Amino acid sequence: MKQRIEKVRKILKEKQLDGVIITSRPNTLYLTQFPGSASLVYISMEKAVFMTDFRYIEFSRDTCGAFYDVMMYTAKPFEFLYDIISKDGIRTIGFEDGDVSYSSYQSITSQLKDIKLVGIQTELDLLRTIKYADEIEKIKKAVQIADDAFTHILKYIEVGISEIDIATEIEYFMRKSGAMKPSFDSIVASGKRSSLPHGQATEKLIEDGDAITMDFGALYDGYCSDMTRTVFIGKPEKKILSIYDIVLEAQCRSEEAVQKGRTGVEVDKVARDIIYKAGYEGMFGHGLGHGVGIMVHENPRLAVSAENILENGMVVTVEPGIYVPDFGGVRIEDMVIVNDDVPIVLTTSTKELIIL
Repeated sequence: MKQRIEKVRKILKEKQLDGVIITSRPNTLYLTQFPGSASLVYISMEKAVFMTDFRYIEFSRDTCGAFYDVMMYTAKPFEFLYDIISKDGIRTIGFEDGDVSYSSYQSITSQLKDIKLVGIQTELDLLRTIKYADEIEKIKKAVQIADDAFTHILKYIEVGISEIDIATEIEYFMRKSGAMKPSFDSIVASGKRSSLPHGQATEKLIEDGDAITMDFGALYDGYCSDMTRTVFIGKPEKKILSIYDIVLEAQCRSEEAVQKGRTGVEVDKVARDIIYKAGYEGMFGHGLGHGVGIMVHENPRLAVSAENILENGMVVTVEPGIYVPDFGGVRIEDMVIVNDDVPIVLTTSTKELIIL
């Protein structure tokens, strides 16, 4: 936690700021390990202050009291904050402009009188891009829970059950296996609906010959996982099985390209070239992948516009897909740690063709 506070202070020096206010849940959790719903963090070159209300005061002292001055506010937290920072001669302070609503901004400016606010959301979010060892361990556990859920659901899927049945069973299994909750609303899309990249589970019943795309993840101790597998049932059409082979090649080849020093554009292009060459240009309309950590979507990105450079310790998804309208689709997704030129694949579920 001390290292993370010092990383914030490095930003303050670079931006010539006297301090920063942290309001977002992801960055608060990252900097303090406090998972509650009410908090405000203030960091300057000399101070690190954690503020919360009565409900969390005892818990927060145990959680981050060794690194922060833990204080309790009653009403108007920004007025309480102003009383603290006014004694420090603060004139310029950073804040999370991507998190603060306009009404909250008005509240802050009315309370923090004569203090200039500077938005530094991007700089703060980038702090989470390279994972510490303890973060990696939590992510690995979240991945394991999802992998186990996939193994479990293969025994459950049959003709006649609904997409919602599948999604519910996956989420129930993950909770029983130690997940705090799903890391996002599980996606289950079958048959023609598998052409929907983010098709929410419906009452549609599984039919013979369906492709079934399942995209889900677990939240474990504040950290997310994300995986996708497409399986088939009964006697699927040859065309959808051919699409599976193309996506699998694109996924494996681009996964190998997740290497230190490469850009997100370069890795994305590996998969996109394979899919387009196979005749499916225009049917892979999303980016190849994204970072995963406290949030299921965070930096860096693997996409046609992602110029970010991959560094060791980043955790990303690799998830190409082909989606043919009114026919069906396939997506395959793993989570990967950037590790020089030998990516570490965290997701262990088989990617071999499965026909139930």
